[in-house]
Amino acid sequence: IMVLPREGLKDGAGKPLNYDYVYYVGEQDFYVPKDAEGNFKTYESAGDAYSDMLEVMKTLTPTHEVFNGAVGALTGDNAMTANVGETVLIVHSQANRDTRPHLIGGHGDYVWAAGKFRNPPQVDLETWHIPGGCAGAALYTFLQPGIYACVNHNLIEA
Repeated sequence: IMVLPREGLKDGAGKPLNYDYVYYVGEQDFYVPKDAEGNFKTYESAGDAYSDMLEVMKTLTPTHEVFNGAVGALTGDNAMTANVGETVLIVHSQANRDTRPHLIGGHGDYVWAAGKFRNPPQVDLETWHIPGGCAGAALYTFLQPGIYACVNHNLIEA
């Protein structure tokens, strides 16, 4: 959860910053146990899966990583959209692990990586670091038409 300041967002000099849309990207990782043949296991209840899931979690290697709860949740008809000249505030969170949001084709004009809006924002970042358990925000004005992919730039997970 991120609470935006009542007085609005401001740049490093205290000048108000405006935006047209707010989009939320919730990055989640799942730890699903596999059987001896490498197939994902099923259980009668979440409680039945508990001890097996703990073993997978201890590896710190998720079996699935998704944005907003499902594969493709932010693509196709569900894509985050904006027109040239519009400014978007992208709020990005990851509950368990650090993440590195990157807007391919753009950058964060203003970035509050740890969600501390009383601090001056960082400016013009291609990739920013959000610690696990935090939500960060980036403001971007679209200058050209096209498809901009929002990814986790932790390439070892790609």
